[in-house]
Amino acid sequence: MLKINIPLSVPKQSQLAYQKNYAALTNNSGNLLLIAGDQKIEHLNDDFFGAGITPEDASPEHLFKIAAGSKGGVLATQLGLVAQYGKDYQNIPYIIKLNGKTNIGINEEKNSSHCLWEITDVLNLKKQSGLKIIGIGYTLYLGGKYEAEMLATAAKAINEAHQNGLTAILWVYPRGKYIKEEDIHTIAGGAGVAACLGADFVKVKYPYSAKDKTSAAQKFNEVVLAAGKTKIICVGGTKRTPKEILDDLEKQITISKTAGIAIGRNLHQRSLGEVNRLNAAMGAIIFKGAKAKAAYSIYLNKKNPENKKTTKFLGLF
Repeated sequence: MLKINIPLSVPKQSQLAYQKNYAALTNNSGNLLLIAGDQKIEHLNDDFFGAGITPEDASPEHLFKIAAGSKGGVLATQLGLVAQYGKDYQNIPYIIKLNGKTNIGINEEKNSSHCLWEITDVLNLKKQSGLKIIGIGYTLYLGGKYEAEMLATAAKAINEAHQNGLTAILWVYPRGKYIKEEDIHTIAGGAGVAACLGADFVKVKYPYSAKDKTSAAQKFNEVVLAAGKTKIICVGGTKRTPKEILDDLEKQITISKTAGIAIGRNLHQRSLGEVNRLNAAMGAIIFKGAKAKAAYSIYLNKKNPENKKTTKFLGLF
């Protein structure tokens, strides 16, 4: 049975709701497959239309189809998209992303500390719709001009979410002129900040460009230790091959001791058929502890990934 750490910020009357939401968030495993659908604001249409991107990705509904077929995945996106498409996808667990900014203009001049929606808006949509809205998400840029505002807003949002039995995830990215965003020691500092703010999970960068993959995974354990009871999920990064994704994911979970992945363009830029196979493969590693080689066999399966006869892992989802 999944053992859930209930923060003291969750009052007694909200503990059952929190336990249910945490179990739904992690597919009853304690680990997380987060489908990052918040990029519709962050990247505008750059990641959704063009050469090398499936035509299916031109529509926001592609994100919902991906999540619906993921068998254990959670969709993180804005409240407006959930309000528009949720009635057709009622079985998806949702994380509502509270803040964001576009990629137009000078990044340093943008103050994205303010929430686009409040926790009360999230709770109202959850109550009115009956959807599986299980938590909130917030992006925090450390080292930026608006760091103080973001810290205060994130702290308040996490506490209010917990008060109402919701889970809370932070996206934490150190940003600045002289900051190396893939420096493990710096990333660990950001993970520690997420722990101080009380987040349940924190999404952080990972040094995918490192030449020695095993050594990088070993060093990345510093990030996991710095986060304490706040669990680490790594960004999906730039476009990579499925084999690379699965190999890195296995190392992150088995060597670094992370708790999953938050993946966006490496999913939605692919066709739904391919995405379903990739999600099944990642799910085998995240939820069942499969090795990358076995998971890649699941990805290569051109048939329904639920077919038990093709591999011993396929019937577990």
